[in-house]
Formats: sequence, C-alpha cells, structure tokens
Amino acid sequence: MSDVSVVGAGPNGLAAAVVLARAGLSVEVFEAGETVGGGSRTKELMEPGHLHDICSAVHPMALASPFFRSFGLGQRIDLVVPEVSYASPLDGGRAALAYKDLDRTVDGLGRDGEAYRRLLEPLVERSEAVTELLMGSLLNIPRDPIAMARFGLAVLDQGTPLWNRRFVEDAAPALLSGVAAHPVGRMPSLPSAGGGLMLGTLAHSVGWPIPVGGSQAIADALAEDIRAHGGRIVTGHRVSSLDEVAGSQAVILDVSPSVLLELGGDRLPARYARALEQFRYGNAACKVDFILSAPVPWSNPELAGTGTLHLGGTRAELAAAETDVAAGRHPRRPYVLASQPSGFDPTRAPAGRHILWSYCHVPAGSTVDMTEAVTAQIERFAPGFRDVVVDSSVTTAADLARYNENYVGGDFGGGAVTLTQMLRRPVLSPSPWRTALPGVYLSSASTPPGPGVHGMGGLHAAHLALKDVFGMPVPDLSPSAGAV
Repeated sequence: MSDVSVVGAGPNGLAAAVVLARAGLSVEVFEAGETVGGGSRTKELMEPGHLHDICSAVHPMALASPFFRSFGLGQRIDLVVPEVSYASPLDGGRAALAYKDLDRTVDGLGRDGEAYRRLLEPLVERSEAVTELLMGSLLNIPRDPIAMARFGLAVLDQGTPLWNRRFVEDAAPALLSGVAAHPVGRMPSLPSAGGGLMLGTLAHSVGWPIPVGGSQAIADALAEDIRAHGGRIVTGHRVSSLDEVAGSQAVILDVSPSVLLELGGDRLPARYARALEQFRYGNAACKVDFILSAPVPWSNPELAGTGTLHLGGTRAELAAAETDVAAGRHPRRPYVLASQPSGFDPTRAPAGRHILWSYCHVPAGSTVDMTEAVTAQIERFAPGFRDVVVDSSVTTAADLARYNENYVGGDFGGGAVTLTQMLRRPVLSPSPWRTALPGVYLSSASTPPGPGVHGMGGLHAAHLALKDVFGMPVPDLSPSAGAV
C-alpha cells in the first residue's frame, strides 16, 4: 500500500496528490469515474468534435488561487482571458459589462460608475490579500487586517436590504447581483455578497480565464504532474470503505460529508458523525448545453466579447428568481449563468459551429427539464437564438446527483453556502480538513474555502498530512522544480 491514498480525483483531490507526490511520498489516487476531473471534466456530449464542459467552464481562480499560483497553472496550460470578464444584459439592448479594466467598467456604468469604483477599487488594490483571506478557514487570524476590514465593509454594504442605497440606475446593481447569485441562495445575504465581491475583485485583477481545450485541461495538468512524480491514478474504482485504504499512513478524501459517513462507518466517533449528519446541502442546478450554427445573436453586440453572462435582468428580477428557488419553486424566469467558450477557443467546435454552456438554479432533487425556461431567457436578450440552436442536452438536478454522489440533490457546491456553514464547514475548527480519525483528512468543497476550482481544500489537507503524519516541509510545486 502507498504512503498516501487519495479518494476522489476532483480538483481538490488531485491538488492534494500533487503536493504529497512532490514531497517524495508514494501516492495512489482512486477515482470512481472513468476519467479524472470531477467538476473539471470536458467531453463530447452530443456530436463529435464539440467539447462541452460537464460542470465548471470559466475559472476565476485559475490565476488567483494560491495553489494554482504555486503550481504555475498558467505556464502549464493555455488560458484565454477575455477583455470582458462577465456581463449582465438588460432589456432594450442594454448591458452592464465588467471589463478586466476597472476604469473602463466605471466609464460604462453611467451615474453609478464612481459608486461602483468606491466599492470595488479598495478590494482590487489588495486582490491578492483578499484572495488569501478567503481561501482558508475564516476562523484563522488574517495576515492583512486592512484587506479583511475593506472586504468586510463591502460585504455589509451589499449583503443587507440596504444594498441599493449607493446606486441610482439599474446597470451596476445588475452587474453585482449577477456574481452574487453564483452561491445558490436568497439575495441579499452576507454569503452571497461575499461570494460575489470575491468574484468581482478577480474580474478586475486577474480576469476570468477560459482553459483552451476545456476544463479537463486543468485536471489533466494536475494528473500529469502526479504521474511525473511517481504517483499512480486508478480510475473506474470506487472506494466503499476506509478499510480498503487502511494500509496507507495518510488518507485524503475529496468527498462530501455524506460519503465520509459511509466510508467511515462505525470507525467515526459519534460526536464527529453527528456533526457530519447535521451538515446541510444547498439547492441545485439544471444544466443545458447547446450546439449552435452561429454565435449567439445578442441584441447588444458587445456581449459577444465576454466569456460569461448572467441572464435574468435587473437586480430585483435576479433576487426574485433566487427567492423562488429558496422557497422550493422553479422560477418562470430563472437566473441563467452562461458561457460561450467557442468564441475564444476554436478547438471547442468544428468550423462554423459554436457551443453554449448554461445552467439555472432549481430546488434540490429537481427532475424538471428547464431547457425551455433557459432558452426563453437567452432569447429575451438574443432574439433569434432559437434559430441557431442545432441541438441541446439537459442535465437535471437529479441527473447531477447521479453523475457525482458528492453532488447531493444536485448541489454542485458541496453544501449550502450559509453564514453558519461558512464557519462550520463541515465542523467548527480552525483546521476543519482534519477529521476525527488520525491520518484521515477531508479536502472537498465541503471544507473551506468551499465551492470552485481552486485546489485549496486539497492544499490545506495535504499540508496538514505532511505536518501531522510525516513531519515533512511543504515542497516546491513550480514547473521548474522538475520531476523524479
């Protein structure tokens, strides 16, 4: 048996394996699926030559995550950074655009431009410190108290019912609400504001990169490094009990708390097991992928230059859609998150064809096909969209849960993003990646910093394993460090 067994080859499990293999330990990764990647997989869903991202598509953390910066992800794969990080279309052909250039964004927001600057610029100026603050446990003391104070004030500004007090028009609030809706939940709220402001800060600092070849490129780069340093990856192998990996000195689990309960069984202390049982999962997504015969015919032609769009209209409309989902209803006009990667990466589709990635939020466990509602919302801002649709494929929330047992009820974020669970994820501890079993660590999105492709859950778990079990320092992760 290897020194370390990693269960789950999502971005966090692979990140942990990279760190531990780089430290010179023998590492074995077990993945139930036939390919590595978890939430970073790309495949041909409908027709040959059309590459669709199965879960994540655009990666704000690819150039910002401390793990990916140390790993040198931008040196290992091609990342396209659109000039416009994201946009929120509005009726009448209008749109609010978040350029990577903050000044240009401010210029486009009319009378609210300077108010938007006052909110975002203090965070953008300390982007790296803000990222570091949010990429670990919030129970730990921050290294940059000024960054923490600035971020906290911005969250209070946008996370309460007074969130409109600084704006007089509808474009800037729509732009902020589009990113705040990424964490599934009611708006305004402190967690939604925190998530949105983090994403907005990255939009104006490093941008929102799109990997050439799809999100699979990220997973493949991690897997390649693991193998280059002597690690072994076994796909198509589901670990059903910790007994199967009992011979390893350390075990890293890229799984949800519900799966940890299954794997640990009677070995888990009762108090810890109760804490895992009390962990709450959030609402879900219904994903719709499209093959198109032409680019999306947006009413506002500037929208062709953005990789990501938040479709739903005004701040009030977006908040109403999220309120519906929180109440267990399927919105008639849902919040739709869309990405058009083939406009930046021609490898995604044959000449003359395009792909569109989209999803909307739905109640947990939903079996409802939201294709028509998503299509109507796109058509609202792109008349004639239906005419360019060649084919589509839907993945309901129930399908997501079947695709990955860690997506409980279709919750792709690894657990509800609530104020309580920002602090207790899945337990209240400054080192929640340690489980109650010696040598066993949890690294999934159910640990801080939560959802997203950033590798940080894996990094934290691996650091603890190196310290607790092996008494070893953290290795150099850079491409120049070389292979064994």
